[in-house]
Amino acid sequence: MRPLPSHTPQDRIIPCFRGLTTAADAAAAASLQTLHSSSLFYNGEVKEQHDEDPDTKSQSIANRSYWTKKIHSLSSTPGQIDAALRLIDRLRLRGFRPDSINLSSIIHGLCAAGRSDEAHRRLLFSFTSGIVPDDRTANVLLARLLDASTPRLTLSVLRQLLLAKPAFVPSLTNYNRLIDQCCSLLDPFEAYSLVLDMIVRGRYPNAVTYTALIDGFGRVGLLDDARRMFDEMLQRNIQPNSLTYSVFIRWLMRKKSVHEGKEMMGRLWITMQQEDDRAVNSAAFANLIDSLCVEGFFHEVFRIAEEMPQGKWVCEKFAYGQMVDSLCKSGRHHGASRIIYIMRKRGFIPSLVSYNSIVHGLSKERGCMRAYQLFREGIEFGYSPPEATYKVLVEALCKEKDLCKAKDVTEFMIEIEGVDKIRIYNIFLSALRLTDSPSEQLNMLVLMLQKQCHPDAVTLNTIIHGFCKIGRVNEAMKILDDMMEGKFCSPDVVTFTTAIYGLIDVGRFEEALHFMHKVMAEHNCAPNIVTYNAVLRGLFKLGKGDKSMEIFHEMVGKGVHADCVTHTLIIEGLCEAGRFDQAKKFWDEIVWPSNMHDDYVYAAIMRGLCRLGKLDVACDFLYELVDCGVSPGIVNYNILIDSACKQGMKKQAYQIVGEMRKNGLKLDSVSWRILNKLHERESSNLPDTSLGVNGTREKVSSMSEGLKIDEKNECIEKNDGELGDQLEGLVDHSFSSKVIQDDEINEVWGFGGRNVCICVPMDGFETSNLGEALVAGCPDYVAVYVLRWGVYWPYRTPFA
Repeated sequence: MRPLPSHTPQDRIIPCFRGLTTAADAAAAASLQTLHSSSLFYNGEVKEQHDEDPDTKSQSIANRSYWTKKIHSLSSTPGQIDAALRLIDRLRLRGFRPDSINLSSIIHGLCAAGRSDEAHRRLLFSFTSGIVPDDRTANVLLARLLDASTPRLTLSVLRQLLLAKPAFVPSLTNYNRLIDQCCSLLDPFEAYSLVLDMIVRGRYPNAVTYTALIDGFGRVGLLDDARRMFDEMLQRNIQPNSLTYSVFIRWLMRKKSVHEGKEMMGRLWITMQQEDDRAVNSAAFANLIDSLCVEGFFHEVFRIAEEMPQGKWVCEKFAYGQMVDSLCKSGRHHGASRIIYIMRKRGFIPSLVSYNSIVHGLSKERGCMRAYQLFREGIEFGYSPPEATYKVLVEALCKEKDLCKAKDVTEFMIEIEGVDKIRIYNIFLSALRLTDSPSEQLNMLVLMLQKQCHPDAVTLNTIIHGFCKIGRVNEAMKILDDMMEGKFCSPDVVTFTTAIYGLIDVGRFEEALHFMHKVMAEHNCAPNIVTYNAVLRGLFKLGKGDKSMEIFHEMVGKGVHADCVTHTLIIEGLCEAGRFDQAKKFWDEIVWPSNMHDDYVYAAIMRGLCRLGKLDVACDFLYELVDCGVSPGIVNYNILIDSACKQGMKKQAYQIVGEMRKNGLKLDSVSWRILNKLHERESSNLPDTSLGVNGTREKVSSMSEGLKIDEKNECIEKNDGELGDQLEGLVDHSFSSKVIQDDEINEVWGFGGRNVCICVPMDGFETSNLGEALVAGCPDYVAVYVLRWGVYWPYRTPFA
């Protein structure tokens, strides 16, 4: 239930309503499409092509060979499938009856055009029209439909085909593909019914069939059914291959059946020796290693790397590469580097791609020292990091303040033949900004000039930004003056924008405006939206609200369109200056009609309202956004929840939570932290009864989870009905009205009748009957206490 507004309509910010497409239009379009598709070969395009080539007009309708070739030619030509459909429609009017060959051409053409749903529908219509293909053509068409990976549609076609042609038996390959696709849709029981059907029709399953079934039941967590499939496979004298064992091990490890999984792993190595197809062994090994990494059994991966139990039946280089790949995908780049050392010790050279993925991953995960070590070692066998890896590596080294290693990597990259040296230097200069040391950037600039490497605009912009970032604007302006005097390349709009923001940041806004209005024009640079946003941000930060609005109107007058950042800056600035009425007018007249608003704009308005204590207005604003078709993000809801919690309005906070859940959003970590703080504040307001009889604090372990209370919904049903839906999933249903028996208390504490449980809802109700606790339902927070040693100890709380 939404909160009732407690304010006048004039205080509300009401978004404008935009025109919406009516449901009647969509329904009419759907009906028209259904009508058009009722014919077997009807072409849904509105525009008809009446022009035909002269040869087509001169051909007799009885010349079936010609028309079959013509239909096939149009169907196999990209973009001509609709022409083939129109041709069949015209031929049908002249008495031509399509056969299974024509149908096959149409189905292949539709699937090639990405219209597999239409292909399924037309094939179903063909069965009702009496056009049933022969066995070979039917299997070919089923295989083509299976390529679309829509098993439910394909299954419906198969069922109708079997009704129209009972003697037809699909091929084993088609059965296996359909079974696998059903399992991929988490419907293994439908897949198993297909196995029973194929057995009845005389098609015997093989190892691929049962491997797909084991994988399907494992996907849905039915390990017992997967084990039953494995046993049934053996009963039918179907020998599992290595891939079957690998798939089964995956789900055993998922269910933490480690002992059985290791036993199956031993049988896997034996099966690999008996497998004739090396590709199956490779696939099984890759699936096994990937499964172990996904489930967290990394020690098993390292054991396999040391012992190599698969022997010669799997290529060793492939095996090591798969281990590295799986470990990197699991974020275990240090473990992957361990595999590299094992490879090098045994005389193998790792793949450069795998090696680079380790260096890249270590650089991103605060392992830059290990990454640098691998970089130096990799040079021995021809490794050189690509540009992306070089970037993350030098950035990580600069974050660690290890400039010597970063310079070493840069010098190595510079020596590579054919590399763009200026770009390499620019990447290093950008990384040096993380050290907040522009002097290092200047030293690098001098080094570039000494090596006859002339800096470009990006180089100088990076250095200017570094000086402005730490407030050394004068040095930045000297570089800008040198650029304007022609000593370096000419400044661009990024150069001026960086300098202008640096000037405003130190309070020199008049000089900054001079640069924007005059100096930029003298150098044929026009300020863009980023420039204006930088000026607006700086002026609002200096408290120059009127000047900021003047700049905004100037920007609009020059034809520069505002973006969401512009609107967010202005609304935030006006709200922080206490000019909320002007912010409301700006939203109503400019922001909402422009359709240029996002979650940041909404958040600026809500923060401004909450800062003024107008939580109800902020809630109404958010609800009206939702009514207008806008989907505010979780950040906007968190702002309102935080404001309600700070004001102690707990019921209001949970109403906002309920609205958020209705709109399809879930509480994130920030939401839970806000609510937890609310209850921590309330708990701190309770009387301190933690002192024992002797005046000392005593530490008591948490209550045993053996205390059983029936889970009922009475804590929601007993309230006033306002919070039922909103608190679903948030209330601890273990707080029921069931009385705890004496023997249960004895089991927990072992002090017999000396134990007293007390329930304290927020309204102050309590009971202290010996040996029982009445846990009452309450729309507000409920705290449960246990009396032990003369002290009331908190039992548990919903947000503990």
